[in-house]
Amino acid sequence: MSRIGKMPITIPSGVDVKISASNLVTVKGPKGLLTQQIDPDIKVSQENGEVVVARPTDQQRHRSLHGLYRSLLNNMVEGVSNGYVKDLEVVGVGYRAANTGQLLELTLGYSHPVMFYIPE
Repeated sequence: MSRIGKMPITIPSGVDVKISASNLVTVKGPKGLLTQQIDPDIKVSQENGEVVVARPTDQQRHRSLHGLYRSLLNNMVEGVSNGYVKDLEVVGVGYRAANTGQLLELTLGYSHPVMFYIPE
């Protein structure tokens, strides 16, 4: 049994999940709307505030799709509720990062500082 595929996906408050008869899953939340067409062999159901992904047989194809679609649906729920976040960790002596408004200045050992504009 797939350890990833058998875990249910908890739906946070403010997120709405709709599953159509043709296995089209639509996830709507405060950060946007995402849709994903699921293979017809894989069964997706919504029970008690959770989304459950199940496979019909133990074939290699069904096992691989089981974990894949569970991960895709979990990422969709995470994306519409929390959005995309990129963390940067600068480790070492002589490296420095400074944030001034929408400008990020990185001193990484080059002869010049590296400047990035931070998106909204």
